[in-house]
Amino acid sequence: MDTMDTRVVQTEFSECMRQSYLNYSMSVITSRALPDIRDGLKPVQRRTLYAMYELGLSHDKPHRKCARIVGDTMGKYHPHGDSSIYEALVVMSQDFKKNEPLAEPHGNFGSIEGDGAAAMRYTEARLKKLTETVYLADLEKNVVDFVPNFDETEKEPEILPVRIPNLLVNGAEGIAVGMTTNIPSHNLREVLSCVMAYIDNPDITTEELLNIMPGPDFSTGGIVANQEELLNIYETGSGKIRIRGKVILEEARRKADKDKLVITEIPYTMIGDGIRKFLADTAALAESKKLPEITDISNESSKEGIRIVLELKKGSDVERVKNILYKKTRLEDTFGVNMIAISGGRPTLLNLKSILEHHLDFQIAINRRKYTYMLQEEQKKKEIQEGLIKAVDLIDLIIEIIRGSKTQAQAKACLMGNPADVTFRHRSSAAEAAKLCFTERQAQAILDLRLSRLIGLEIIALNKAYKDTCTKIKGYEKILGSRTAMLKTIRKEMERIAEEFGHDRRTVITSLEQVPEVKEEVKEEEVLILMDRFGYIKAVDPSALNRNSEQVKEYRHAFMSRSFSKIQIFTDAGKMYQIKVSDIPLQKIKDKGVPADNISRYDSSAEQILFVCDCSENPEQDLIFATEGGLIKKVSAGEFNTSSRMVASTKLAENDRLVYVDYYKKKQIVLHTEKGCFLRFPGENIPAAKKITLGQKGIALTEGDHLKDVWQVTPGEDTEIILHDRTIELKRLRLAAKGGRGIKLRLS
Repeated sequence: MDTMDTRVVQTEFSECMRQSYLNYSMSVITSRALPDIRDGLKPVQRRTLYAMYELGLSHDKPHRKCARIVGDTMGKYHPHGDSSIYEALVVMSQDFKKNEPLAEPHGNFGSIEGDGAAAMRYTEARLKKLTETVYLADLEKNVVDFVPNFDETEKEPEILPVRIPNLLVNGAEGIAVGMTTNIPSHNLREVLSCVMAYIDNPDITTEELLNIMPGPDFSTGGIVANQEELLNIYETGSGKIRIRGKVILEEARRKADKDKLVITEIPYTMIGDGIRKFLADTAALAESKKLPEITDISNESSKEGIRIVLELKKGSDVERVKNILYKKTRLEDTFGVNMIAISGGRPTLLNLKSILEHHLDFQIAINRRKYTYMLQEEQKKKEIQEGLIKAVDLIDLIIEIIRGSKTQAQAKACLMGNPADVTFRHRSSAAEAAKLCFTERQAQAILDLRLSRLIGLEIIALNKAYKDTCTKIKGYEKILGSRTAMLKTIRKEMERIAEEFGHDRRTVITSLEQVPEVKEEVKEEEVLILMDRFGYIKAVDPSALNRNSEQVKEYRHAFMSRSFSKIQIFTDAGKMYQIKVSDIPLQKIKDKGVPADNISRYDSSAEQILFVCDCSENPEQDLIFATEGGLIKKVSAGEFNTSSRMVASTKLAENDRLVYVDYYKKKQIVLHTEKGCFLRFPGENIPAAKKITLGQKGIALTEGDHLKDVWQVTPGEDTEIILHDRTIELKRLRLAAKGGRGIKLRLS
């Protein structure tokens, strides 16, 4: 049997995992999540735009199905799934998300209120004129490198030759591994003015740049309220921008009408579900009487823009309403700036000046390649034109050469100075032909020359074209030979872009004080606290006690408290947890409530709740504590009025647990053990102690026995319990001393 050579490679598993995770992280960072500083685009955006360019979807051509665009992008360039490609295409088409949309949508592409786009089989798109002119122009002029696609069957541009700092104009957001980028959008005209100012003065300060571009310009408008912090944000590349929606007051025109607060612009962070949440939050504030001035809320937004109307009561304090909306809803929000992009193949935190510097370097690089290519093309054209001009003067000889040649190759060789194989009519023509020295490109152009080009006017046009070509070559050489000329050319192009595509600023930049904390006057009220046997707790209006008294009896713990008070939860682990009553949801009696461990440190998986109360209501009353080990004591409820959320309620011996906690009702105590022993003794015999001490012996336990149940009984009253199907009358148990063995009853 043939044997195969095997080779076992031993490696440290942790090292293998570390390296694999690093490779994955870098792939996500550089190839998916973060934009490149040069064109400000992520790979999926770049590939989608290039696929549209290849499909010929220019702004003056019909729209094409998005499914076709997505299919071409995925099949040729981006093998990461159609949903990510379509989502990128949708976002690049939405004017409420992008300051300068790069694709022109046709169909349902979603809304500012969070409605999703229709399926890609129903929608269509094409490139915007801006995208063609500014993002994709000159690709055929070798301005950027082309690299193989994922399966090396196609070529794609490594970067797009974007003429504007797209990283600033359209901003960026992305979550990578261990880092995130969040760059606000800015006004196109202002950004280009900053670039031109930087060209004029490379030593310009960030403060001077902010005089030209005062801050972000969001597609949704709004107000940037912390202008004084922007200088630090743009110098460091990170920080928080405070943004507000724009609110105007529409006063009532008639007596029957009411004043209205109208929100016409929203913070950029409210796009999508944020609008629905704002409406819900505002309605909740109105219902809870925190904003009683609002009588009606309506969303009248349309294609014309945002219009959220809040109807007010007569005589309302408008400034108070605004302040509460800013403080309690997302009408004022923060935009976390973190200007990270891929620079030199690695993620880099950038400030404003470094972005402008990288952009200018990129523009110089692509323009150098562009004008080098154009110079070479003009030089080729000049060579041909010189050959044709020379050929006009020798046209008779050239015709004789062509007539005397058997093949085009012979004629071409003769024009280049090798007339050996050509038959001439005149001997002198051979000598003349031997003097010819056309280049190969000129010779081919002469052979391709149409006779109609020999007309007088055509010859004049040829000479004029030659002069134009010489002028262009001189201009291109000047641009390539002088940095000053190159910068002047770049500046001129930016002026043209700003003139053609620039628009006015939407977002107002100003300094506004933080909204003061709105103090709410809350009256202290009585509430009924209910907890069931599963640990679900809720607060109920006390009036429910009268209407639903039978239902209240079903709860394991039910007692009165106050809205500013705290309640205490005692567990078998000897711990006491405190919960603010204000943290307990106020619900109807039929509602379920919330688990106690959701609003406290109580661990339902390791502890069992024994007793719940409000110690502040009865600080002079005592609580009885009894443990499995048979220890018992009384502790004043006042000891548990503490500011701590969790304290030890008692000291426990090793492996001991609490089995009973309750208020002492000045009655007799009955203890019952696991092995059926009962002991009844006067409650006043229980010693008073501190919470930090052990209790005293309540009942003497035999080997392997432990305390199971505790009851408080009134002397002379019938108190019956049922154990193992046997009814026991506790008043018939002999009254004994605390700490005795008790009597053993046969229960089975």
